[in-house]
Amino acid sequence: MSAKKAAAVGKATAGKDDETTTAGKDATGKAAAKKPAGAGVAVGKPESRTALVRRARRINRELAEIYPYAHPELDFENPFQLVIATVLSAQTTDLRVNQTTPALFAEYPTPEDLAAADPEKVEEILRPTGFFRAKTRSVIGLSKALVEEFGGEVPGRLEDLVKLPGVGRKTAFVVLGNAFGRPGITVDTHFQRLVRRWRWTDETEPDKIETAVGALFPKSEWTMLSHHVIFHGRRICHARKPACGACPVAPLCPAYGEGETDPEKAKKLLKYEKGGFPGQRLNPPQAYLDAGGRPAPPLGAG
Repeated sequence: MSAKKAAAVGKATAGKDDETTTAGKDATGKAAAKKPAGAGVAVGKPESRTALVRRARRINRELAEIYPYAHPELDFENPFQLVIATVLSAQTTDLRVNQTTPALFAEYPTPEDLAAADPEKVEEILRPTGFFRAKTRSVIGLSKALVEEFGGEVPGRLEDLVKLPGVGRKTAFVVLGNAFGRPGITVDTHFQRLVRRWRWTDETEPDKIETAVGALFPKSEWTMLSHHVIFHGRRICHARKPACGACPVAPLCPAYGEGETDPEKAKKLLKYEKGGFPGQRLNPPQAYLDAGGRPAPPLGAG
């Protein structure tokens, strides 16, 4: 997909073999490519394994051009900060965690410091993240385990990470993929929602989703695949009202039409969640393109 095509995030551009039934206009007022009635996928008809793999990989390629800067949206400087931030992100937003962790890490910069911390003081710092008492127990317990079992270092193996308090497979893969460069699929709520909408799998359990989706892609792509899907879920393919009419992968989506299909109305549903502006609505060209017409990171992205 070219930079010009990436500019049309607000347009669901159909492939040459896709049937089209409705049309809209892009942000410049020009006629947009028509929207596919079935999003280019025959709903209700069986899809061969080969066709599924090709469609899944094409979706990932499209998202890679729209979100070339995709990355963990938690701020961290080392594996310890990442594992703590990921544990704290449960039941809250990454933005809230990023607003909270600077004070936490300034006071307790190492596992040894946090392991010896007064729980009441930690609770006060973590209060804005919600469930602060349980999270305090987890991060202090996690820090103690790092000190006592791993010499104060975050382990780089899945089987060790999941033994730490508050760390499940999702958190472990975030850490492995982004702190150690070891491929992993992060099955969070966004990932689960999108891969089921795209009919990559019918599984509902995270570990089974991880296995099913992982089989569609080379292992080397797993970490960035997770970022692409999660970015898309946060910005366009929302849980309650997906912005179908502003979705760049609509031609490949069996669930096209579950959300708003009118291009202009769909653009108003786009969300921006980085840099202190949660939920800010943006026009696609400003949201995704730099001055040269190339996809660009949102404000605040590293």
